[in-house]
Amino acid sequence: MIRTFFDSGVLIGAAKGVSEETALAFELLRDPERKFLTSPFLHLEVVPKAEFNKNHLETRFYSTYFSNAEWLNDVSAIVELARKECSKSGLNAMDALHVAAAHLLGADEFITTEKPSKSIHRTSLVKVVYLYG
Repeated sequence: MIRTFFDSGVLIGAAKGVSEETALAFELLRDPERKFLTSPFLHLEVVPKAEFNKNHLETRFYSTYFSNAEWLNDVSAIVELARKECSKSGLNAMDALHVAAAHLLGADEFITTEKPSKSIHRTSLVKVVYLYG
């Protein structure tokens, strides 16, 4: 089983139906050899906006994704590791929270839409995979 943590850009692309992002994300989502991982921070980044905009299709997509994912709810542990990773790798706060959660969950891959030139690719906590690479 490949333990996979999606960055918000991957989920947003899949939920919105943006062509290339959607196809690649759904290919991964359909992979029976993957276990998807998440945290309250990923949920907070994508779900409330879809709910606010009353986008029922996106909300349903997110509901299905998050109900089937393995969660890490230890916010204190995530924040502490994220703080250290921000200082070490120069990640922005939200990316550091996602990377920290992925690491603590034992993710094999952290899949992102962030280009390889972005700071997220400097982390050594988890293997970062560019969705388009």
